[in-house]
Amino acid sequence: MVRGEEQMNPVAEYFGNIYRGLRTATVGMRITFKHLFTRAVTIQYPTVKMKLPERARNRLYVNMDDCIGCDQCAMACPVDCISIETIKSTPEDNLGTTSTGQKKRLHVPVFDIDIAKCCYCGLCVYPCPTECIKMTDVYEFSEFDRHNLIYSFSTMTPAEIETARGKAKKMEEEAAAKKAAAAAAAKAAAEAKAAAQTAPAPAQPESSQQKPE
Repeated sequence: MVRGEEQMNPVAEYFGNIYRGLRTATVGMRITFKHLFTRAVTIQYPTVKMKLPERARNRLYVNMDDCIGCDQCAMACPVDCISIETIKSTPEDNLGTTSTGQKKRLHVPVFDIDIAKCCYCGLCVYPCPTECIKMTDVYEFSEFDRHNLIYSFSTMTPAEIETARGKAKKMEEEAAAKKAAAAAAAKAAAEAKAAAQTAPAPAQPESSQQKPE
């Protein structure tokens, strides 16, 4: 009896493998079979364009009104396609606030994105604290010259950049001068204190005492 069961097992396994193979092929070809009986429609691109998904990742866009120059997006970029330069603002400068209510403290003279190097991963979008950088649905931006694929988003003019750099340089020089003056004053005070401690004490005059008669 045991010998008969052992002889039947390979037969059952053989037909079981055939069943599983046919079932797997049927499941895998379900979508293909479905489209065999669906009418094909050719989209007349570029006159007619396909509707992109809501979260499609294509060309980047930066809203400079909300940019604070934190450099978070450039640090998150895995291919280094984002270049940012900042200039410190002076106390009298009022750069305004972002749409989220955050005060802007840095000028951003350079905010360039080399879209030819971009891998459309979207990693630069998530760390932005003001949500000023985002992926758009624009995918038609081919160029004959690669230099045209470098997008500059900074809104500062050359004159404004030069003025901001001049103010920042003057502020740094004044801060350095104050720091040097404070260090010199502290050094002079320390030297005076040390000199006072090492100076000999003045001799006390001997008081004349009269001897009793």
